[in-house]
Amino acid sequence: MRGDKRERILRVLLDSKEALSKNEIAKRALCTRQWIILFLKGLEKKKLLKGTGPKDRKNLLEFWISISKKPKKFRSYMVKEPLELLKKTKLEYALTTYQAENLVQHYLFPSRIDIYIKEADLGRWHELVMKQGLYGKGNFRIIIADEHVMFGKRNINGLSIVSLPQLIVDLIKEGGPCQEAGEMLLRRL
Repeated sequence: MRGDKRERILRVLLDSKEALSKNEIAKRALCTRQWIILFLKGLEKKKLLKGTGPKDRKNLLEFWISISKKPKKFRSYMVKEPLELLKKTKLEYALTTYQAENLVQHYLFPSRIDIYIKEADLGRWHELVMKQGLYGKGNFRIIIADEHVMFGKRNINGLSIVSLPQLIVDLIKEGGPCQEAGEMLLRRL
């Protein structure tokens, strides 16, 4: 949980346009105020923050990348017309990696659809996807992670995608062409 809390705080800091109070960060990050105070002090010592606002967003994001781990819990499927399935569903999700990057920057070929879901929704997602696809390695991956990963998500073309900072972290952690696309987005930040 410790890593999740740190990532929640970084997600909130990088998604906000203005400096937030410690109480507001705690509320948005779903952490205690004590956790916020402790973690922000460490970030200030590293000269990544000034008060509660990012001093240098790029370096703060690079710090997040350095502490983030690649998701280990996921399920893969082969799905016919996965974007149509996503546009029609009422279940909560957030696109990341290939397809999300293609919507934002148009650099990567969207060879696989990766979505974050809430762990509690896994059974419902499995049923939904199995109506249109097959279980096993394919073009559609469901990632089960801390649901706060959906913080700051937005809609583009009827699809829900993760926040830009989260997308950059995910792309760089994915490696290969995704890392290159993530670094391009990071330079634009």
